Amino acid sequence: MELNKNFADGIWSKEVNVRDFVMKNITPYDGDASFLAGPTERTKRIWSVCLAALAEERANNGVRSIDNKTVSTISSHKAGYIDKENELIVGLQTDELLRRAIKPFGGINVVAKACSENGLEVDEKVKDIFTHYRKTHNDGVFDVYNDEIRSFRSLGFLTGLPDNYARGRIIGDYRRLALYGLNRLIEAKKQDLANLTGPMTEARIRLREEVSDQIKALKEIKVLGEYYGLDLTRPAYTAQEAVQWVYMAYLAAVKEQDGAAMSLGNVSSFLDIYIEYDLKNGTIDESFAQELIDQFVIKLRMVRHLRMNSYNEIFAGDPTWVTESIGGRLNDGRHKVTKTSFRFLQTLYNLGPSPEPNMTVLWSPQLPEGFKNFCAQVSIDTSSVQYENDDLMRDIRHSDDYGIACCVSFQDIGRQIQFFGARTNLAKALLLAINGGRCENTGTVMVKDIPQLNSDVLDYEEVMTNYKKVLKEIARVYNDSMNIIHYMHDKYYYEKAQMAFIDTNPRINLAYGAAGLSIVADSLSAIKYAKVKAKRNDIGLTEGFDIEGEFPYYGNDDDRVDTMAVGITQYFSDLLNELPVYKNARPTLSILTITSNVMYGKKTGATPDGRLKGVAFAPGANPMHGRDEKGAIASLSSVSKINYDDAQDGVSNTFSIVPRSLGVTPEDRVDNLVSMMDGYFSKKAHHLNVNVLNRAMLEDAMEHPENYPQLTIRVSGYAVNFVRLSREHQLEVLSRSFHERF
Repeated sequence: MELNKNFADGIWSKEVNVRDFVMKNITPYDGDASFLAGPTERTKRIWSVCLAALAEERANNGVRSIDNKTVSTISSHKAGYIDKENELIVGLQTDELLRRAIKPFGGINVVAKACSENGLEVDEKVKDIFTHYRKTHNDGVFDVYNDEIRSFRSLGFLTGLPDNYARGRIIGDYRRLALYGLNRLIEAKKQDLANLTGPMTEARIRLREEVSDQIKALKEIKVLGEYYGLDLTRPAYTAQEAVQWVYMAYLAAVKEQDGAAMSLGNVSSFLDIYIEYDLKNGTIDESFAQELIDQFVIKLRMVRHLRMNSYNEIFAGDPTWVTESIGGRLNDGRHKVTKTSFRFLQTLYNLGPSPEPNMTVLWSPQLPEGFKNFCAQVSIDTSSVQYENDDLMRDIRHSDDYGIACCVSFQDIGRQIQFFGARTNLAKALLLAINGGRCENTGTVMVKDIPQLNSDVLDYEEVMTNYKKVLKEIARVYNDSMNIIHYMHDKYYYEKAQMAFIDTNPRINLAYGAAGLSIVADSLSAIKYAKVKAKRNDIGLTEGFDIEGEFPYYGNDDDRVDTMAVGITQYFSDLLNELPVYKNARPTLSILTITSNVMYGKKTGATPDGRLKGVAFAPGANPMHGRDEKGAIASLSSVSKINYDDAQDGVSNTFSIVPRSLGVTPEDRVDNLVSMMDGYFSKKAHHLNVNVLNRAMLEDAMEHPENYPQLTIRVSGYAVNFVRLSREHQLEVLSRSFHERF
C-alpha cells in the first residue's frame, strides 16, 4: 500500500494522463479462465436483496419507487445502501435501492408525464420552479424548432431525437478520480480556466462558464464522498479504493444526468493494475478481487432513470447502456487483456446474465486464445456480450485508450465526447422519392420540387434521382435539429459532472444515425432487377407494390444488392459532412436502430421490397428477417461490406444462431464461434452482437416469464432482459433469422 501511496502522490505534479499510467503499469494476461473465483457469501447476500427488489420492480410495472419531490443532483440524496454490513463498494443514486429520481432540467413536462404514468404527481414546488422560474432543455429546443423540423419529427422521418430526454453518449474518464483525487483535478481545471484568456468571443465565454461549472461539480463530488465516509480529495491507494473511487465518479454522473446512454468507458484494464499490486503484496486474494468486481457490477446493474412510456417505445427494455469496453490492444502491439477482463465477464456467471453493464469486447484475432475462448463460452452460455473490431477502430481513429458510447460508438476516453443525434428513417425517405415528396401516410408535402414519377412501374434511375434530392433535404433538416438540440442542452442541462472528468475543450463527434438500410437496399434491388409497380390510392399515394420477377436480397453475399447498401451509406454520410455543425463537431453516422426498429416499422408504409405497411424493420445493419437465406457466413459477409469510413459512429449487426449449428460438442462450439468472429472481423466488419439461442426457449419465456427473470438477449447494439420487452418487441425478436447453418 505504501508504494501505491507514494506513486499516487508523485502523480500530482504531472499532466492528467490516464493512458500513460495504463501503458506503464498494465499486466497483460495470456492464460485462460481457470484462476477465476465464484461469488462470496457477502456477494450472495447483497445479490439476494437485489433479486428480491428486482422482482418487486417487475411486479410493479417496471418501476419500484419514485422520489417525486427531490430534484436529483450530485449531492441531493444522503447515503443509501443495499446491505451496509456486506457492501465493499457503496453508493446508490438515491437513498433507496431502485428508487428513481426526478431530473427536471431536461424538461419538467417530461418528468411530470413520467410520474403521472406511474400514478404520482410531481411536487408542486418543483413544478412551480421549473415552469415559471427555470427554463429547461426541452423548453429551449421547442421554442426554436421551426414547422419543418416539427413535421419531420412528428411524422417519423427523424426519430428518437434527444429533445425530450438527456442526450447521453458522453463518457467521463472516471478513472481520473482514482488516479488523481479531487484536489488535483480541481487544481488542473482551475489552471485551464486561468489559461482561457481573451479575446472573449462567444465560444471562449461559453467554455469559461463550462469549466467553472465543472469545478463546482468536482467540489460537490467531495460532498457525495463524505456522505459515505470517503475522502475523495486524494488518490485511491488500494484496489478496493480504486474500484470505489471509479464508481463514485460514475455515480455522480448518473445522479445528475439521465442520458440515453451513460457508458462506463474502459476501466477493467485500469483497475487491474491496483488489483495486481494488492495480490502481489498479499493484502487480498483472488476471491476478494472477484468480490470487488462483482459488487461493482451489482451497483451498475441497479442504475435506474425515470422515463416516459413514449421513451420506452423507442428504447424498449429499460436500458441504461452502462457500456464497459474490455480487451483490445495497445498501439505498441501488446494486448490489454488482463485478469480483470476475465473478472468482468465472470460476473455473468457469479450473478447470472444481465444486460448491464453492456459488456463489449474489443476483438482482435491477435488477442490471447484463452481469452477469446472464454468470451465465446460466455456468449454461448449467456448471450450477453457484444464484440467490436479493435484493429479497425485503432487504425482509423488513432487511439488505443477508447471506450464505446452506448452500443457501437467509438470515444477516445477523456479527450473526446459525442453529441448523440438519434436517426433518420431512410425507408420513409425512399417513399418520399416515389410519392412526389409527400408523406406516404398523410400526404403532407415534406420535400418540395420532387417530380412525380412518369409511370407506376418504377424506373431505377428516376427513383434514384429523386431519392438523392430527398436525402439532401433530410440531411439539412436533420443537421438543423441537431444544432438546436445540442446548443440548448449545453445551455440548460450541461453535463458538468461528466465533463469534469474530460479534457477542457475536447474533440466532439456529432452522431447522426440511419435506420431502414436493408429495406432501402432490397427495395432498390427490386426496382432494378425485377418489375415493381406502385399501387396508389385516390390521392396518388402508394399503398403497396406488385413485384414481378426475382431480385437479390441483401444478406446473401451478393454484390448486386450489397453495393447498394454500401453506396447509400456513403452518399448520406457525405451529405452530412457538408453541413455546418454546432461547436465545429465532426459528423459521424451510425447504422443502428436500437429496439426502435419496431416503432419505425409502425410509422412506415409498404415498401418496394415487398415489406407490408407497419412491419418492423430489421435491427441496425441486419438483413431483413428471413431474407438471408444462404447461411450465417453469407449474412455476415454482406454486413461486413459497409465501409466503417462512412459510418464511424458504428455499424450494428445482431446475429442469432441456434446452439447445435455451432457444433456438436461444447469445445466445437467455442472453436467455431471464435473462428467465425476472427473471419468476420478480418473482413473489416465493425460490430457483432452474438445470440446463441433456441426460438422455443424464447417462446416459453413469453408464456412463463417468472421462470426466466434474467434471460438476456442482444437486440441492436445492446442487451435486454427478454421478459422486460413488450409483447410486440418479443414477437419481433422471434421473427428474426435464427441461423441453423453456417
